[in-house]
Amino acid sequence: MCQSYTVQIQNVVRAATFFQHAGIAMIIVFIPIMAKDITASFLEVGLIVASYSLAQILSELYFGRRSDASGHRMIFIRAGFIGCAIVFGLHYFATDALLLLVARISAGIVTGIMIPAFVAYSYELTGDGRQAATVISFHALGWMVGILATGVVGDIGLAFLVSSAFFVGGFVLTLRLPEAGFGSGPVSGSIRRIISKNRYLFWAVLLRHIAASAVWTILPVILVEYMDAQLYHISVIYVVNTFTAFIIMNMMVHKIQITDRRKIQVGLAGIIPAILGMSIINEWWMAMPFMVLVGISWAMLFVGGNFYLMERNPHSTSSGLFSSTISVATVIGPVIGGTIAAITDYQYVMYVSAIIAGGGLMSSILIPTLSPNETSPDPPPS
Repeated sequence: MCQSYTVQIQNVVRAATFFQHAGIAMIIVFIPIMAKDITASFLEVGLIVASYSLAQILSELYFGRRSDASGHRMIFIRAGFIGCAIVFGLHYFATDALLLLVARISAGIVTGIMIPAFVAYSYELTGDGRQAATVISFHALGWMVGILATGVVGDIGLAFLVSSAFFVGGFVLTLRLPEAGFGSGPVSGSIRRIISKNRYLFWAVLLRHIAASAVWTILPVILVEYMDAQLYHISVIYVVNTFTAFIIMNMMVHKIQITDRRKIQVGLAGIIPAILGMSIINEWWMAMPFMVLVGISWAMLFVGGNFYLMERNPHSTSSGLFSSTISVATVIGPVIGGTIAAITDYQYVMYVSAIIAGGGLMSSILIPTLSPNETSPDPPPS
């Protein structure tokens, strides 16, 4: 395959990744606000937010493994885009808590079909982790534009329709991509074995994202109800996060030369002061410097964690497990955040979340330092 053609394919993947995550971001950040308009209970808001992640867990585990078994990533990627275009558009008609719950479960299923396959496809496209980071970085750029677009639209209902259009655009772009990936990882080892030999990484990611999800579930509501933030203010705050992540991911090509294991640890360390900082803000704009820390943290953890796994395990299965771990956390985190906020002051959500994130950092210290061709020692029998 000539280099110019490969570069063209990489650019199409970047664009499709951008549309994919712009479509997701237009909805996901503002679901807590929409849910709070439907129900007065913080706990119910947490359950609605968590339902998306619960559905995504099962979908990513199943379809990630199927993608590795078939070797044809594009089937899953295109099916996911089509499903998202339909389901995210139908959010427009979710006028009560039950309909919104069904919509979020459906969204979790269809996003889970394509996310592991697309991350694996992007990684296999370059055969070089550093170059792959620039392709994957467009997921952060998509989030930035998606959040900005919602702020510009200024209406959550209309945002659902624009989100659907993003997915249609992404699907059209995938028609220009080859049917199969550029080689898939071996489909060896059970999911249980992969989890066992990478257990410290999965524990670290799980605890970090439980902490983050607990905070992000209540943060938009706090900004609106306590700090008089408007929809576009929330967009600006989250754009700071995603733009920072985009820059950091691209810097990993030449500027940031550290191991994937170290990236994971930096990512886990960075989220703790960011969460604690959210507990002391009293104006919406004061969240922005802490969102810079969140962006750095997420870029390091996402790239470092995914690449650490994919270098050592089947690609789409690895990506699916990483994403599913995040989804598990976003089932637990919103319930924790919603429950604490319902019974006490919201600052306590930040304190508890910082402690949980600290547990993730401790777990990351135990992640083995291995070359890609080495395997982690088997866990002791239990």
